[in-house]
Amino acid sequence: MPKEAQARIKINHLLEAAGWRFFDSPQGKANIALEPNVKLTQAQVDALGNNFDTISHGFIDFLLLDEQHFPLMVLEAKAEDKNPLIGKEQARKYAKLQACRFVILSNGNLHYFWDLQHGNPHVITTFPAPGSIKGYAKFQPDPARLVAEAVPLDYIARTQMAAYDVEAGWKNETEREAFSHKNRLRFLRAYQQRALHAVQAAVKAGQTRFLFEMATGTGKTLTAAAVIKLFLRTGNARRVLFLVDRLELED
Repeated sequence: MPKEAQARIKINHLLEAAGWRFFDSPQGKANIALEPNVKLTQAQVDALGNNFDTISHGFIDFLLLDEQHFPLMVLEAKAEDKNPLIGKEQARKYAKLQACRFVILSNGNLHYFWDLQHGNPHVITTFPAPGSIKGYAKFQPDPARLVAEAVPLDYIARTQMAAYDVEAGWKNETEREAFSHKNRLRFLRAYQQRALHAVQAAVKAGQTRFLFEMATGTGKTLTAAAVIKLFLRTGNARRVLFLVDRLELED
């Protein structure tokens, strides 16, 4: 296999592209090590082989360091013919030994990011930068808050108009429909509310991935809006990516 196609070359490029450094440079001090407080030498890097083929047990753990040179993240690097996930538990043990919350598992082609405090490894296409990991480390999800959050039928309407129910137009039943239409108030239907409660039950059971299957016209967007509010309001998400398959839906 050509040298350029082998694991260490690829992983080195991914690390450098994300801002990690094997050696001191004008951009800053080295922040990659094989063990805490011990700088890498060129001889050590060369000894790894182009595909980590000189490593007798088939893996190498890099420590990615923070600005104070304390361990921040473990990178378990494997040869290209190895599945990155086969060393998952060993990587977890090493990360805990080094008091690291984050793990990257990679064979140069396939990469997983793993927050040991939240969920399972998930596929990534690039390595996270030092600054992004520092910011992510401040994020502390609280599933208990999400589970305990009340989700009434006016969960979205309260976001649109917090005190809608004290307005004269709402209090007057003959004007209520017009008032709601004018202010575009959105209320959950009972089955949409049950969907939110199902998410809360799943979180309580330790799950981190959810799927709704809903027919056309049943209000998937409104349900999604309530899910977004549920996660943001309880501090269990900082940003949300909402995907649609055509511009009309975006509008």
